[in-house]
Amino acid sequence: MKRTLIVGLLVSSVLLVTGVARAQDPAKVGPNIYTVKLENDRVRVSEIRFKPGDSIPMHEHSDHFVYVLTAGTLQLSYPDGRTSELVGVPGQVAWIPAESHAAVNTGSSEFAAVVVELKPLPAYSDTK
Repeated sequence: MKRTLIVGLLVSSVLLVTGVARAQDPAKVGPNIYTVKLENDRVRVSEIRFKPGDSIPMHEHSDHFVYVLTAGTLQLSYPDGRTSELVGVPGQVAWIPAESHAAVNTGSSEFAAVVVELKPLPAYSDTK
């Protein structure tokens, strides 16, 4: 599984850098992890649940925040090869600017959170 994730990250990184493809919608590439609870023209609210060892390939988010429901640890991998660890504590809120990443639950318990992604404001039009 680790090798598959690494190969997937490399392919996704090459595609992003060359402009051949963009990272994908997390709800489409991780339907076993992301459950969209509400979506409209301003916001998308999803519940995420990563069982131990679960992973999601490279995907992108608009500006968003995460509200942690259950404690857990995710390793995030970015298109440039960097990695970071997110150690979630119930009740924790994290603001994350728009980014692309892949994720894997490296902990021994399920990690659950609510992700709220903001959508761009509609362009203002003065019709007077």
